[in-house]
Amino acid sequence: MNPTVDSHSVVLLNPDDVNRTVARIAHQIIEKTALDSGSARRVVVLGIPSGGVPLAERLQKKISEFSGVDVFQGSLDITLYRDDLGRGPHRALKPTIIPDEGIDGATVILVDDVLFSGRTIRAALDALRDLGRPDAVQLAVLIDRGHRQLPIRADYVGKNIPTAASEDVTVALHELDGRDEVTLTRSTTPADQQPANQGGQVPPAADKGRA
Repeated sequence: MNPTVDSHSVVLLNPDDVNRTVARIAHQIIEKTALDSGSARRVVVLGIPSGGVPLAERLQKKISEFSGVDVFQGSLDITLYRDDLGRGPHRALKPTIIPDEGIDGATVILVDDVLFSGRTIRAALDALRDLGRPDAVQLAVLIDRGHRQLPIRADYVGKNIPTAASEDVTVALHELDGRDEVTLTRSTTPADQQPANQGGQVPPAADKGRA
């Protein structure tokens, strides 16, 4: 018989944890960009759909609250830049929203919910390159679960969660799912039948922005 991994979920972050984590990342962004110094370059916060968009909105509010500086918050659609575009069901285009003055010379902070293989972030960098030439690009993620396939590293990480290929990290956000919660789930699929890249990617139709 094939060994089967027991199915169970563990809550890693509850609503209070998520709120504190976003606040901590906001403080780190302010410190690293010297945003409240008066001499910092312009900061633009761009969320990657889907999960990165509400996180970017929350970060923008916290940054403005803590620093007194009103930074721009928008979104960056990466659909046409994905390396799996021809696989699975059709993906609807999402809005790309950037400042009227563009992103040239700015510090752009990309925001996503989960950093996994790094392929989503590579697509985001390709999309960003077609929009302008920022002075710096930084990455903020709520969860880093490892298993990188590309040399991508986040500048701001809410929580590092080492995972196995048989495990799934799910980020639920109130704006999208009606609740704030991060869970770790072990798959019921027999251990010797686990796909090599499973555990953080959701099916293409769901597109939760797992990166």
